[in-house]
Amino acid sequence: MADNNSAQSVGGNSSVRQLNERVIIVQVLIVIFLYINFLLIITFSKKEFFRTNMRYIFFANTLISDCFSLILSNILLILTYFMVPMQVLLCLPLYIVSSLCTFVTPITLTAMTLERYVAICLPLRHGELSTQRNALHCILIMFSLSSIPASVTLSIFFAIVNHSYYTQVRICSVETFILQRWQSHVRSAVSQFYFLIMSGTIAVSYVKIMKVAKIASGENKKSTWKGLRTVVLHGFQLLLCLIQLWCPFIEAAVYHIDLMLYANVRYFMYIVFILAPRCLSPLIYGLRDKTFFLALKYYAVFGLYKKNTLVFVD
Repeated sequence: MADNNSAQSVGGNSSVRQLNERVIIVQVLIVIFLYINFLLIITFSKKEFFRTNMRYIFFANTLISDCFSLILSNILLILTYFMVPMQVLLCLPLYIVSSLCTFVTPITLTAMTLERYVAICLPLRHGELSTQRNALHCILIMFSLSSIPASVTLSIFFAIVNHSYYTQVRICSVETFILQRWQSHVRSAVSQFYFLIMSGTIAVSYVKIMKVAKIASGENKKSTWKGLRTVVLHGFQLLLCLIQLWCPFIEAAVYHIDLMLYANVRYFMYIVFILAPRCLSPLIYGLRDKTFFLALKYYAVFGLYKKNTLVFVD
């Protein structure tokens, strides 16, 4: 708390003004991204074709996860910048949901890459595997895998603290639950393991699809190269999401150097590695996918393009 109070006092009124401007900029970006995501979710929910297609179900899962992540991270950002403390017990559910959303998006992107791999490299089995039922089962597995990092961190936390710690008042962040240096190492090891598995999966899928693309011909070749570009975009988005897993460790190192530098680094990482990846999902599927784009245009303009759109989306 003493460190947080000193951070608030550094820089005087100019610092407070700077932080307020930053918060306003973040609010504008979040409103824009949430509006786009909500519009995409509505488009998904309106068409049965999207609701029964594994690819679009996974896409909707990333949209919903990103919405929760944006809202929750924004709340934590405001609480941190204005030094609003809360009891550790109240911070606990916020951390659990935040950690869950952090890992759900990259894991879902990995699953979407595997879906493209099956569609291109195993086309005869794609119809059998890519069902609505299997998609829902996959989402349950994704959430189960996403809960492991928080479970590991909190299991250690519960084992080493006494009950009085839960009633203490602190700034809500992941550092609240990291009390020993070795806990940070364990958390880092778990994140690195996830990074290696997901990166390896996308790399192998890319190589396999590349081989198919080289021997394909005609319409199959065009479709295969389009799927390959989608995998590349998923890989870039996944890279941004996985860099987000490293942000707390970079922030922790900077925190002990200079508090204002810590605030600047945290703001930069929040914009680049938390907000930016959340705007790539609409770019990949909301704009690049012709079927989804036509449906999106139809609902975005309240059916003015009905005549041209329903041919593609129904």
